[in-house]
Amino acid sequence: MLFRKFNFKKQEKIFYLIFLLLFSISFNQYYGNLGVCPIDSFWFFNSGYDVLNGHYPFKDYWTIAGPFITYTQALLFKIFGVSWFSYVFHASIYNFLISIATFYTFYKLKLNVRYCFFYALLVSILAYPSAGTPFVDQHASIISIISIFCFILALKTNSKIYWFFLPIFFLIAFLSKQTPTGYIFLIIGFLSIIYFIFNFNINKIIYGILGSITIISVFLITLFASKISFISFYDQYISFPLSIGKDRYEYFLFPLEFSRIVLRFKLIHLSSIILIIVSIKNIIHNLKYFKSNEFLITLSLIGSSYALIAHQLMTINGIFIFFIIPILTGFSHIYYLKHFNNKIHILYFLIFLAFSSTAYYGYKYIHKRDFMDLRKAKMENAIDAKILHNKLRGLKWISCLKPDNPKKEISQLLEAIDIIKNDGRNKSIITDYQFISVILSSYDFSPSQSWFINHVVHQKKESKYFKKYKRLFINQLKENKIEIAYVIKPLWQSNEVFEEGLSKNCMKKIRITEILDGYLLQPCEELKN
Repeated sequence: MLFRKFNFKKQEKIFYLIFLLLFSISFNQYYGNLGVCPIDSFWFFNSGYDVLNGHYPFKDYWTIAGPFITYTQALLFKIFGVSWFSYVFHASIYNFLISIATFYTFYKLKLNVRYCFFYALLVSILAYPSAGTPFVDQHASIISIISIFCFILALKTNSKIYWFFLPIFFLIAFLSKQTPTGYIFLIIGFLSIIYFIFNFNINKIIYGILGSITIISVFLITLFASKISFISFYDQYISFPLSIGKDRYEYFLFPLEFSRIVLRFKLIHLSSIILIIVSIKNIIHNLKYFKSNEFLITLSLIGSSYALIAHQLMTINGIFIFFIIPILTGFSHIYYLKHFNNKIHILYFLIFLAFSSTAYYGYKYIHKRDFMDLRKAKMENAIDAKILHNKLRGLKWISCLKPDNPKKEISQLLEAIDIIKNDGRNKSIITDYQFISVILSSYDFSPSQSWFINHVVHQKKESKYFKKYKRLFINQLKENKIEIAYVIKPLWQSNEVFEEGLSKNCMKKIRITEILDGYLLQPCEELKN
């Protein structure tokens, strides 16, 4: 009987894992194919293709986007071919990773396997499908949360291997996006120091050092192989974003209003209230609880949830952090069972909170494509994007730029693409539709990933970042003997890229179509060899 029971539990767990694999990937594949917002949807479609063909970030164009995502996308293009399917599949893989990591962590913390499955399934509904395609905020947040899981398991299981993987996950998260990784790293780093003060173990520290050396070595080797200077990486990915973050910190995070911090994210706060109560209750009864692993675990969860809220307030993207609600309710479930008895209705409340919040946010932000600014779009008007190119097969094209008229948008794009394709001159292409150079099988010679152009060119002229960007910009034009630059509108914030980057006597602007401008480069002092 015991053998049969064990077999049943094992088969049940395998069934849940297979279901999570199939559901988390297929669910994201569906929504990743449903509508686009060019500024967000094509970030890494172009850059992944560029790396595949020997053009690298920081060296060949200015970017603050996560290089880890770019290089991973290049690898997936290499394996599965350059297609919209393999692009969305990238995001789907990470949707599966966060769901399976949630299941595994809860299972290791002795939660009933069915509840492990329940919470992990809800996470897979909310995590990546909001964007559907590779996106820096989702990527960094998901890997940062996996890092938190790694920290929790390191404390809970006493296994040294988690200390090895902890710095690996954190650097991968940082190379996906600087924030919220930086905030969560500071929290986990501080709590790790506290842990080792009271539980010094040289073997665990050595494992952490070995993990750090391993991932830093891989990173430096990648820079060297790509011929990217560390200075360029530092300027573009660390120093320059800090200047952007300072402005957002001042204008987006503050003032700390109750409605923005608490009411807007009330379900996140509600999902972690049990963790707060458990901590306070145990501290009151025993001050030594401050030193316990359990207190460090609950503090890591509560602190990281506030870090994610702060990050959400400082980003201009749609809300995406609600996927932490089923994670927090899952941990609340675990610690409620441990510290409270005879109040089963609280567990029912936690389950209801996780399920109802997933249903609500799943409908609003995912099904209605609110994150992609398509909340009012009529999805039945979407058009198969294979009409643009077979590489986009499967994408149902309806865009946040022209949600009421996708046919007109596609018609205008086809006209612009045809003009560019038939121009035999050396040319540069600057656009938020960053799939165009991919379907033309060419390199766009853009000075930046388009989203970031205006962050740089709108810097003060005396800014060191503007000067470095302009030098890269002009060198790109000169070295590749660019004769004409095409700008496909609209660009985020401003269409006047060349007006800010070059003197007026270096170019002649011509309007070609409603969405296509051309800049004929003229002999001038700036463009002399």
